[in-house]
Amino acid sequence: MKRTRATPLIGLAVMGIVVGFLLEFGAAATGIPILIPPLSLPVTLVVIAAIVVGFAIPIRRATRGTSKTMIDPFRAMRVAVLAKASSLSGALLAGWGLGILVYLVTRSVLPASSAIWLAVAATVGGVVLLVAGLVAEHLCTLPPPEDDEGQPEESHA
Repeated sequence: MKRTRATPLIGLAVMGIVVGFLLEFGAAATGIPILIPPLSLPVTLVVIAAIVVGFAIPIRRATRGTSKTMIDPFRAMRVAVLAKASSLSGALLAGWGLGILVYLVTRSVLPASSAIWLAVAATVGGVVLLVAGLVAEHLCTLPPPEDDEGQPEESHA
């Protein structure tokens, strides 16, 4: 599995911004109340981020040799995939929250400040999940292979 690159993260964030803005615009145009993210969303995203990093720490200890317990390779792969999914969904949710925030602050009449702060909190929660996914993915990487003398091998491209 390859590490997450910036391109899909940026693409998902831009897609989230566009979808968040257009959903708010469409809801307001049809007279439906606009969507304001609840306070439980950023709290849940931060808790998920902590859990993802918590799953990755034992794998890091096992790969670096600081822990004597063996880690099942399938478990390590599952955690790495969970970390990648967390970073991708964090980018999408951060973009969605930013799209809502852009819609709210570009109106001629600003909504209640609580709506703006909830959109900011949803954006921050998405960014926290994105960063935690990238950190957990880094924690799940294997160290570079060593040759017979104990020195890391140089990669030749």
